[in-house]
Amino acid sequence: MPEHRGLPLIRASRGSAQAAFVTRLALLYARLLGADVTFDPEFGIFVASGMHRGFARGGTTLGGVYLTRRNISRAVLRHEAVHADQWARHGIVFGAKYLYEELRRPGPRNRFEIEAGLADGGYTR
Repeated sequence: MPEHRGLPLIRASRGSAQAAFVTRLALLYARLLGADVTFDPEFGIFVASGMHRGFARGGTTLGGVYLTRRNISRAVLRHEAVHADQWARHGIVFGAKYLYEELRRPGPRNRFEIEAGLADGGYTR
């Protein structure tokens, strides 16, 4: 039986209306940049791969969408799924909170990256 069309969006945004808004924008953004968008049912996130620009480091999660060129190992997707949880928990202001934390404590010192799992995200201390 095919999955209902709206279920991936609800799962990717963790039921949060604000995260769903960001997820919709991120899907549009990814498609405009020519990404191949799939849904990963294990981690409940959209994966926008094949991008050549438009993301930071190895990839960036906006809402429930992970944007990347080809950095899609199971460990990385597990890490990015935690970022999708963070978007749902903090709402639309998560982007600003993350940026502020990144300016204060970049990379592996960022509390949001620590929560997501540094090893899974490919960070070294």
